[in-house]
Amino acid sequence: MNTSVGERLRSLLAGACQPGIIAVRVGRLAVALTLVTGLGACSALRLGYSQAPNLSYWWLDSHVDFDNGQSARVREDLDQFFQWHRSSELPAYADLLRRWQRMAPQDLDARQACSEFETVRRHFNTALEQSVEPLARLALQLSPAQLDHLERHHRKSNQTFEKDFLQGSPEQRLERRLERAVERYERLYGPLTPAQQTLVREQLQRSPWDPMRTQAERQRRQADQVQTVRQAQANPSKAAQSVRELMARIATSPTPGYPAHSQQLVQSGCAQFTALHNSTTPAQRARAVQTLQAYQDDLRALAGAL
Repeated sequence: MNTSVGERLRSLLAGACQPGIIAVRVGRLAVALTLVTGLGACSALRLGYSQAPNLSYWWLDSHVDFDNGQSARVREDLDQFFQWHRSSELPAYADLLRRWQRMAPQDLDARQACSEFETVRRHFNTALEQSVEPLARLALQLSPAQLDHLERHHRKSNQTFEKDFLQGSPEQRLERRLERAVERYERLYGPLTPAQQTLVREQLQRSPWDPMRTQAERQRRQADQVQTVRQAQANPSKAAQSVRELMARIATSPTPGYPAHSQQLVQSGCAQFTALHNSTTPAQRARAVQTLQAYQDDLRALAGAL
C-alpha cells in the first residue's frame, strides 16, 4: 500500500505525473497517508481504512522488524493516531471532496488546481506533526540491527524505483509512466479516449520530472532518516526536535536548487491535470462527480464510526 486518502486526493489534482515528488511519503506513523492504493471500490476504501492500524503495523514492521517489546507500544501509537485522524482529518477531507464535486463539471485552470493541492498538503503536514512524538519514541528504541534492516529496505526500494523509472529505453520508461497516469485518471473519469491518452502522453513528455534527480533526492532522504535516528539516540532529550527537523528537510530539501525544482513539478502537475480535465466529456465529468460523492460518503461514514 503506498497511497493515502490525502495522496489519492492529490493524485486526482496532479495526475500522478511526478511520481516520488507529488506523493511525499515520510511520516512512518502517518500511515493513514499510505493505505488505500488500488482500492477502487468505495466499499474497499472503507474496509481498508477500518483495517488501517493493523495494515500500518505490518507496513512499518517490514521497514524495521519490530521485536516483541516494541510491538505493543507501536500498536498503541497507531490506534491513537487513527482515532485522531478519523475524528479530525476525515471530515475535512469529506468537505474538500464536496467542494470538488461542485468544481468537476466546470473547466479548471492550473491556479485552481494548485490551490486545492496546497490545501491537501496542509492536511498532510498536520498529520506528520501529529506523528512526531510517536516517531521520536520509536527512534530511541531502534537497535543497530534494525537500522541495518531499514537500510536494506531502502536499497530494495531504490532497486524497485530504478526498475520502474530508470531501466529500459526512453520510450519504454514513458510507456510505464503513461500506464500509471492513465490508470489513475480512469479511477476518476472512467475510460479515457485515445485522444485523451495521447494528451496525457504529450504532457508527460513535456514534464520537467527527472527520475535520476528524484532518485538522488530519495537517497538523500533515506540517509537523513537513518542519521536522524542516530542523532536522536545520541541526545534523547531532543529526539522530537530531531524528528521535526527531519520533516522540515523533507518538506523543503536542503539540496541546492531542489526546492525550486519541486515547486516547478507541482506547477507542471497542476497544468497537466487541468489540461486533461478540460478535455473530458460531460459524461466523464458526471462520472467524476459520482466518484467524488462516493468517496465523500465513505469518509463521512468512517468519521462517524467512532
